Amino acid sequence: MDLQQTPVAIELHMSIRDDGQIERTTTNATGTIYKKNNFDVLTFNEQLEDNVIIKNLYTIQAEKVSVKRSGAISMHQQFHQNQITENVYKHPHGNFHMETFTDQINYEAFDQTNSGKLSITYTVKLNGQAEREHELILSIKEENPQ
Repeated sequence: MDLQQTPVAIELHMSIRDDGQIERTTTNATGTIYKKNNFDVLTFNEQLEDNVIIKNLYTIQAEKVSVKRSGAISMHQQFHQNQITENVYKHPHGNFHMETFTDQINYEAFDQTNSGKLSITYTVKLNGQAEREHELILSIKEENPQ
């Protein structure tokens, strides 16, 4: 098993469309991408308000993506194109049942010569409420050498 490990710069854009309103967030972080056979694993820490750190682990394959977040917020969200997946979103304000329907997954794999890009469009229902449209765009670039 050949395992390549590379430090990377990450830019994560999230947008949520809810009842005509769009909420957008952008997160910039540094992390590590591990390339192994037919999948990539990306790890990075996300800093929220009050210096709260959330650990992120993305496992990316051609047909599915897994997102594990741990810390003050935890969840294990699965994306399988044209399928519904479920998980529990654990937040300081309570636990929420999350139902995700993945419309589309596109992944341009990162390598030493090309930046990577993951985009996922999906809908989410929290605790059975009305679904909201989500878009995740994750850009991966080799971290600039010092």
